[in-house]
Amino acid sequence: MELFRLILKNTLRHPLRSILTVFGIAIAISAFGLIRTVIGAWYSGVDASAPNRLITRNAVSLGFSLPLSYREAIRGIPGVADVSYANWFGGIYIDEKHSQFPQFAVDATTWYEIYPEFQLPPEQEAVFKQQRNAAVAGRKLAERFNWKVGDTIQMRGMIFPGEWEFVIRGIYTGEQKSTDETQFHFHYQYLDEKLRQTAPFQAGNVGWYVVKVQNPKQAAEVAEAIDRRFKNSLAETLTETERVFVLGFISMSETILVALRIISMVIIGVILLVLSNTMAMTARERLSEYAVLKTLGFGARHLIVFIIGESLLIALTGGLLGILITYPAANGFERAMGDAMGAIFPAFDVATSTQIICALMALIVGLAASAFPTWRAVQVRIVDGLRRVG
Repeated sequence: MELFRLILKNTLRHPLRSILTVFGIAIAISAFGLIRTVIGAWYSGVDASAPNRLITRNAVSLGFSLPLSYREAIRGIPGVADVSYANWFGGIYIDEKHSQFPQFAVDATTWYEIYPEFQLPPEQEAVFKQQRNAAVAGRKLAERFNWKVGDTIQMRGMIFPGEWEFVIRGIYTGEQKSTDETQFHFHYQYLDEKLRQTAPFQAGNVGWYVVKVQNPKQAAEVAEAIDRRFKNSLAETLTETERVFVLGFISMSETILVALRIISMVIIGVILLVLSNTMAMTARERLSEYAVLKTLGFGARHLIVFIIGESLLIALTGGLLGILITYPAANGFERAMGDAMGAIFPAFDVATSTQIICALMALIVGLAASAFPTWRAVQVRIVDGLRRVG
């Protein structure tokens, strides 16, 4: 306790310098935490992926569709528990600015069984399955447009031309915080029936299949069996785990993510320099005091505790303040992104792991910044320290 009081008094000997250093560390840590939150939000889809789900798409590109007739063939492959499918819709609601949310035409009979993390009340799911133009929206999406069950909305198709009318019959919530609550689902049959009238060449195809396997350990074997089944057909398939499928999308933004990681490391380097400069100035000013302490019987161990303790006190105080600032900073970032937020980052929260990493960074910076001043204080001879003035 006595040592802590001495460390605290030393820290407050130059209050303005210490306070400015603490605030500098806090701002840097909050910026580091915000960048880590953005990177984490980018990978939230990977974290939410299930090991027992495979994605089967056209081997050429996701832009090419697959015949609906593949469904029963895939279902018959050993190891497959269930099969569902979906198509990207790409409609415009109100205007292009308000249309940045995922819109899928799905198989209503199997979609919520294969994706149990989309929790839809049973009575709403029953109505959704019965009504052709029924739709289900995620909670965040419904709140964004103030949709309620029973509302009728209009969309203009871009990939599938025409005016499309939907009736909101359900609002799902996510099982976990990382679950995407910004999606819009409607009947694939509604899409397919209308296409058979207006654009027959687009009917009877799906964008991708979602395959639920009986045993996640057999996922690779099942994926290979599916692709082998359609090899040399007019539409060959590429089957991969849901995690790999999502990572494929993220890899398109890999350059941005690498840049963000580099910036976050630069921020840590900056706060290390700031605190190192503060501790170096402190140690240089106190060399004569350290010499006096040595003459009074204080050993190197005491000097090490004084200097490292002061450095850690400043760094951890700044780190804690920075973690607290990260929350309003993340909320401000979310508001600044506006409507685009849901489309880019379906789940955006400051994770516990981010708080831990920020605290560890503050701890490491505190230890690293005290290394040279500690070495210098221990090495200085008593006569040299007493000779110094100022």
